[in-house]
Amino acid sequence: MMKIEDLYSERVLKMRSSEIRELLELSQQPGVISFAGGLPNPNAFPADVINEIIDKILNSDEASTALQYGPTPGLRQFREELTRFVAKSHIKAKIENTLVTVGSQQALDLVGRVFIDEGDVILVGLPTYLGAINAFLAYGAKLVGVPLDENGLRVDLLEEKIKELKRKGEKVKMIYTVPTFQNPAGVELSEDRRKRLAEIAIEHDLLIVEDEPYRMLRFEGKELYPIKYYDDGQHVIYMATFSKILSPGFRLAYVIASEEITRKLIIAKQSVDLCTPSFTQMIAYHYIKNGYIEKHIPRIVEMYKRKRDIMLEAMEKYFPDGCKWTKPKGGMFVWVELPKNVSSIEMLKDAINEKVAYVHGKAFHVDGSGENTMRLNFTNPKDELIEEGIKRLANVIKKRLANSH
Repeated sequence: MMKIEDLYSERVLKMRSSEIRELLELSQQPGVISFAGGLPNPNAFPADVINEIIDKILNSDEASTALQYGPTPGLRQFREELTRFVAKSHIKAKIENTLVTVGSQQALDLVGRVFIDEGDVILVGLPTYLGAINAFLAYGAKLVGVPLDENGLRVDLLEEKIKELKRKGEKVKMIYTVPTFQNPAGVELSEDRRKRLAEIAIEHDLLIVEDEPYRMLRFEGKELYPIKYYDDGQHVIYMATFSKILSPGFRLAYVIASEEITRKLIIAKQSVDLCTPSFTQMIAYHYIKNGYIEKHIPRIVEMYKRKRDIMLEAMEKYFPDGCKWTKPKGGMFVWVELPKNVSSIEMLKDAINEKVAYVHGKAFHVDGSGENTMRLNFTNPKDELIEEGIKRLANVIKKRLANSH
C-alpha cells in the first residue's frame, strides 16, 4: 500500500491547521452563540450597492474586462484608484508600488515565499494573528514573540530582543505587526511607538510587515498615521483588505511596498494564481471611485461600536472578579485574561455545552503561553444575543473557578 506521508514535502509537514477554522465548525451548531470567528456582520455588506454596480458592469463595455483574466499586479484602473484611496491614510504610493492580492492571507503567504529561508527569525506580538503565524511557519520561519501592553507592541523590549538575537548569530529578517486594533488583543500601537518601530527597522535593516485590516473601523480616539508614513520607502510592506469594509467573500486586498519588493511579490504571485479575479476588482473600483465607501464606513462603525458597548457592559455586569479585558477603540475583538489557574482550552468544551463559543488565546502565542486568555468577537453576533452569550460564558468561568479551588 502506498505510503503517501513519505512523499510529502518538508514544507507540507510544517503546515498546521487553523484552530479558528476548525472551531468555526463547532460554533455553527444550532443554538450556539459564537464569539469565535473574526467575521464581519452580514448586515454590514452593501448588497444593494454591489447589485447596482454589477448590473452596470455587465451591461457595459466593462463586462469583457471584468469576466476576463487580468494582469498579475491587478487591474490598472483599480490600482490607480487604490493609490488615491491610500493617500487619505497618509500613504504615498504609485501604481508601481501596488499589488492586488486574493485577501491579506495571500499577501502574507507571498511575503513568506519571497523572504523567508529556513530558520529566519520573524518578530511578532504576544499574542499575534494566527493566520500570519501559520503562513510564516509554513516557510520554516522561527517566530519570536514580544509582549504587548495597552499601547501595543512593547517596542523597547523588541529592540532588546533584536540585539540579543543578533549577538547569538540569528538571522533576523522582519517584524510583523497589526498596529491598529490588533487581532486578537484589540489594542492600538501608540504614535511614538509607530515612529520608533520605523526607526528600528531602518537602523537594523529589517522589514516591517504592517497588516492593517481594521484601520477604518475606529469608534473613538484620533486617527494615527500608519507606520508606513514614517518609512524611508524601503523597509515597510503595508497591507490592507476590503474584507472588513466591503465583503470578505470578494477576497480582495492590496500590498504597498517599494517597487523592487512589489516586483518580487508579483513574480511569486504569477506561479500561485496568475491574477486576482478581475470581476471583484472591478466592483471595488466602482465602489471606491463613486464614493460609496465613504458613506458606508460610518454605518459599519456605528453598528460595531454599539455591539462593542453591549459586550463591554455585559462583561462588567456578569464576569467574575479576577478577569481582565481590553476596551478596544475600534476593530472587532475584546481580549480576555482569566485567572492564572483557568485554562481557556479545557474550558472550551464546557462553553460549547453551554451553547457559547470563543477562541482560546494559546493559539495566538508563539511561545506556548496564553492558556488563560481568550478572544471574543463582537461584530458578528446579533445585538440581542451578545448579552446572553456573555452571561453564559460568565457562568462557565464561575463554575471553572469554583472547581479549581
